[in-house]
Amino acid sequence: MGDTTSGPSPVADQWDWQFEGLCRTVSPELFFHPEGERGSARRRRDERAKRLCLQCPVLEPCRAHALSAREPYGVWGAMTEEERTAALSEADIAPDPAATPDSEEPGRNTA
Repeated sequence: MGDTTSGPSPVADQWDWQFEGLCRTVSPELFFHPEGERGSARRRRDERAKRLCLQCPVLEPCRAHALSAREPYGVWGAMTEEERTAALSEADIAPDPAATPDSEEPGRNTA
């Protein structure tokens, strides 16, 4: 019989950080724009949400989650939808340092 003492961690362990989020203390409407909200009204709401995020003790895990899950809506980890899209686009086109070829391979004649 297989070893059942090790395995995936409980899912709750991956989400416990959310209990510490300051976002839980305010209306979700601060973080998610209503349909049709544009211009200065949207910018002001986004800025208020981001100010709260910047004081939050779980800013980093929240941002990491939003980027890895590619959250499509709302302010997460002090980043708007557009800021996350831009960051992910930059990451998608940035060269992968692990994929950079070595300058010389051992045993290969480069002369």
